[in-house]
Amino acid sequence: MRGGSLPPALLCAALAFALAFAPRRVIAPSLVALIAAAALTSLLPIGLAWREHVFIACWAGVVFIAALVHLPAGVGDRQAPVVGAVAGILCGAVVEVEGTPGDLLKGLPWVLLVLPAGWLVATKRQIAVKVAASWLIAVAILAAALPIEPTPGYEPDHME
Repeated sequence: MRGGSLPPALLCAALAFALAFAPRRVIAPSLVALIAAAALTSLLPIGLAWREHVFIACWAGVVFIAALVHLPAGVGDRQAPVVGAVAGILCGAVVEVEGTPGDLLKGLPWVLLVLPAGWLVATKRQIAVKVAASWLIAVAILAAALPIEPTPGYEPDHME
């Protein structure tokens, strides 16, 4: 669950699901903020000392952003670009710490899930988007917990 395009893809999918409940006029500014923040952050020299912190922040960001689907009024006009920028910062940081610029290019298109998710919300089938966002939350919690708790197969046990 580390490295590659998976963490940015999960962040972008969470953003797409949150934006599906937002007014259509805020989607473009949020996407611009996502792309700009991701590109700029991926150029910063973060360093390997921050690796664990970056991944914990990434998974916390997925949980927070995906949970926004449960807001009664959705993401508002002012919040949408901020949420997009936060997702972009986290995407860029993860790619800088462990990944390549190509990984960012593979992860960012997942934000286009806003199109089918927005259609589901518009046709009163938003429960599907909320279930998918809940699955993202579960995956992020598991990804954050795996490095903390020793799992059989990842560490030598008493039999070796």
